[in-house]
Amino acid sequence: MKKPIPTIRDVAAAAGVSTATVSKFVNGAQRFSPAVEAAIGRVIAELGYRTNPLAQSMITGRTQSIGVSVLDVSNPHFASVVKGANRAAQAHGYTLLLVDTEENPDRERPLLEALSRRVDGLIVNSRIPESEMGWMTELGKPLVFFGRLAQQDIPCVAGDDHRGAYMLTRHLVTLGHRKIAYLGFSKSRRDEERLAGIRECLAAHDIPLSVYDGGAPSAQEGERVCSSVMLGVDHPDALICYNDLMALGFMKAAQILGFRVPADISVAGFDNIAFTNYASPPLTTVDLQSERLGAAAVEQLIAQIEGKPAAAFSMVEPQLVLRSSTANRNQG
Repeated sequence: MKKPIPTIRDVAAAAGVSTATVSKFVNGAQRFSPAVEAAIGRVIAELGYRTNPLAQSMITGRTQSIGVSVLDVSNPHFASVVKGANRAAQAHGYTLLLVDTEENPDRERPLLEALSRRVDGLIVNSRIPESEMGWMTELGKPLVFFGRLAQQDIPCVAGDDHRGAYMLTRHLVTLGHRKIAYLGFSKSRRDEERLAGIRECLAAHDIPLSVYDGGAPSAQEGERVCSSVMLGVDHPDALICYNDLMALGFMKAAQILGFRVPADISVAGFDNIAFTNYASPPLTTVDLQSERLGAAAVEQLIAQIEGKPAAAFSMVEPQLVLRSSTANRNQG
């Protein structure tokens, strides 16, 4: 015969207290004498009592859930962000609810509005122009935004894209590259920061930059753009891509066209997704610490939810990962 599931009344009867006392104890709403708390804790352990999350949320107003929106769950960068966020959330007793906006700004608002009604706070990736984000602050929930914001008063967590781009460009210049191009994705805020870091480094060495704009941050787009980059009169000897996916697609297409990486062109990206170490050749990239970004966002959000001091902005430092897709052009 199946053992009946213990109820709050069973706990109260066995501990010799009221159901209201048990409810306040398990929800952390009130402290009691050490003897009473010890008795309730012992009975809960003995009976195997588990609180009803729905009932608990009705009492406390908390769901113990965090909402996370990502731009494309199939992009390994966002998968790593979610992994880091989930690890940090579980450590604090929270669960994640995830929505994928599929790189479609028109989907963001209805999805986030629906998600906000089911969670205690939101972590947001967005392509929406900052000037149109005011409605997010009206959702009535604590917010953390991935990336830098200049106009909206929303706490942010970001990687240092400018510094990462500068480091990568300086590496290419040190290797002797003088015909450098950037394959970007102008719909992203982070593209501006990466492009600024590249330009700053090249300006210091009086080196021009060719810029190509991709329509999507995908491997397919890297493949598509490759012919226009490589089959012109004078192709670059180094290409920095907005992300690793675009770089991997570009390398595949370049090799099909008969070019050698890195003998004919060095290629590099951003994100250090898992596939980069297994490409042929392995890809030089900027590791923006995706898992750490996710974890930092959760820590910042939970501090807001629980009324603790929270930083308005957190920065995660990048790391340059050197692999064999970039080669030395210096003579002698």
